[in-house]
Amino acid sequence: MKETAFKGSMTTTRRVERAVGLILLIGLSALFMIPLVITLSDSLKSFAEIYKVPRVWIPHPPRFQNYLAIFQVLPFHRFILNTVAITAMALFGQVLSACMVGYSFARMRWPFRDFFFVALLSTIMLPPQVTLIPVFILFNKIGWVNTWLPLIVPAYFGGGVFNIFLMRQFFKTIPVDLEDAARIDGCSTYRLFLTIMLPLAKPAIATICVLSFVGFWNDFQGPLIYLSDYLKYPISMGMYMFKSTESMFAHYVMAACLVAVIPVIILFFCAQHYFVKGIVLTGIKG
Repeated sequence: MKETAFKGSMTTTRRVERAVGLILLIGLSALFMIPLVITLSDSLKSFAEIYKVPRVWIPHPPRFQNYLAIFQVLPFHRFILNTVAITAMALFGQVLSACMVGYSFARMRWPFRDFFFVALLSTIMLPPQVTLIPVFILFNKIGWVNTWLPLIVPAYFGGGVFNIFLMRQFFKTIPVDLEDAARIDGCSTYRLFLTIMLPLAKPAIATICVLSFVGFWNDFQGPLIYLSDYLKYPISMGMYMFKSTESMFAHYVMAACLVAVIPVIILFFCAQHYFVKGIVLTGIKG
């Protein structure tokens, strides 16, 4: 009887804790959703409603034509296509190079491997502004300024320190016996990497894809420094250009902001399972 009552009380306590945790998560989610809701509301207002006091929360009627208007003011379709092209090419190089370098640090044996890994991690403390001028001079000398190449090519050489660390930690969680069995069957290093290791690393790759996609999609400093032709601008520069010319039309600016952020939101919700799984698994073994 006492044991049954004790188990019942434990079950009740766990349910209460779960309910409290759920309520906190819902409350925090609603709190963080407020800016997005305000942006959505303002993007559907008329010019009179956007500056009306007291604030109009629900536009009446909602003006969906605001989203069409932003494409008529500036070539937003061109900005979006430019961003998709830059992000896709840079993302492929970032993921590929991070996987290759991370696998090298995790599985392959070569002289001074650990020393170079520590040296690589130490570069995280180096602010990117320190190398900004030398890198710009280099790209200017080889004629890459006002092209997409400075925004894409560096992603193929290293893939980012954090991404390399993430892939190294994930590859270390894969049993060595699996790799040894493949080598006994005559599997080469490249085939082992492409057909066995990469498919198993899907959670970590999805994590890198989400983080890198957000970085490339929202990148403002790179295009600001290297691009001068507005027809080559990505969405970040297009937003800055739109805000500079149409700042008084806040409802159009909000509509443009929502158009720019929707792909990132969709990607996160589609890949959130792999994203969370990748973050968790990379910390299991170091």
